[in-house]
Amino acid sequence: MDDVESLEEKMKAIEEGKNVYETGAVVKVLDYMIEVRGLPNVSYMERVEVQNKGYGYVNKIMPNSVMVAMMKIDTAIYVGDIVTSTTQEYKAYYSKDAMGRITNLFGQDLLTDKYYEHMEAIPIERETIPLMDRTKVERPLQTGITGIDLIYPIGKGQRQLIIGDKKTGKTQICLDTIVNQKGKNMICIYCAIGKTKKEVKNIYYELLQKGAMQYSLIIAAFNDDLPPVMTQTPYFALSVAQSYMENGYDVLVCLDDLKRHAESYREISLISGKAPGRDAYPADIFYTHSRLLEKGCQYKNGASITILPVVETTSGDITDYISTNIISITDGQIVLSSKNFQKGLKPAIDYGLSVSRLGGQVQEQDMKVLGSLVRRKLLSYLETRDVYELANVDEMSEELKEKMKNGQKILDALTQYKYEPRSVEETIQKFSFLEGNNEQHT
Repeated sequence: MDDVESLEEKMKAIEEGKNVYETGAVVKVLDYMIEVRGLPNVSYMERVEVQNKGYGYVNKIMPNSVMVAMMKIDTAIYVGDIVTSTTQEYKAYYSKDAMGRITNLFGQDLLTDKYYEHMEAIPIERETIPLMDRTKVERPLQTGITGIDLIYPIGKGQRQLIIGDKKTGKTQICLDTIVNQKGKNMICIYCAIGKTKKEVKNIYYELLQKGAMQYSLIIAAFNDDLPPVMTQTPYFALSVAQSYMENGYDVLVCLDDLKRHAESYREISLISGKAPGRDAYPADIFYTHSRLLEKGCQYKNGASITILPVVETTSGDITDYISTNIISITDGQIVLSSKNFQKGLKPAIDYGLSVSRLGGQVQEQDMKVLGSLVRRKLLSYLETRDVYELANVDEMSEELKEKMKNGQKILDALTQYKYEPRSVEETIQKFSFLEGNNEQHT
């Protein structure tokens, strides 16, 4: 049926004279970026084709030529190759059959390398939901991780950054959250940016083992994909999420990770001749991430998109350019500390640096009251522990001993290993020892 409709559209285009396309020629080849002369009417993000050698989109328009970012290169491109405009916006392909599988923006099943049937072309970037169509974020997204649900809660429609050094458990927080959404009428999209095929397959098999792939989708741009593919993949993931949200589903999107995304965007910008700014990133790097993350919202139809962007830091420095940009865009951050990880405190959350800007607004009343108490006592204990860590216990006052003992108990109650989600009731039960203690002091 689709082939017949497509043929009819082509016949109609021929009759109306719309089958004549502009052609230009390649004048410069810069790896996966090409400069083309002779396409005067081409538009930004238009799909162009290089004589059966590949295709891409218009990335930059200059007075006498355009820069094209290649999405697919089948054979080597040379100066003089003919480039044809299509007069169409560059679109990605998605099939609903991809649910429970690993896919990319070409509509390919990355487990079998075959293309899905029943694919539809969808815009890589949809128009952002207007402010008037958004409502208040107040429903909790239960991650199953006590340290987050109790102290730094996440609401449905929120953007909560997960930031920390390599190997501190950032991806694991995303996976635990996805596993905890079982039976909650939620679609989970894990978007891998610049990860190896082995890493993505391991994530797939772990989620499959936990029964989470029934409602999950992995959208991947591997580390050997072209930088334009890596740059566009998270926008495509949010475009898919938006179509599910408009159909009434709550959607969770994990973007892992945005530092790698920023690096591929910087590479494209430098090759295409954009002026470099701080750390050689282009001036529009903030806009690149802000327009991506603003897709997260609570929609007027009751559905939502919750985004968990991941950013990898070096030596625990959360003040670098990309980290500070994303911290200022999101509604809070979960900071992971390599020191805590080495001490065996898992998840390795740095409770002093982490923030949730919505806090109790997205918690049930019991969790809100308990969370406030736990956070106050925990931060007070951590501050005291730094001073008295090496002190002799016998020389401490009874009150200080009690404070240190309770603080350690709180830390023990917050320690939780992977794929061991806790319900709200279990979390409250874990801290039952604080109730008596609180009454005693009041």
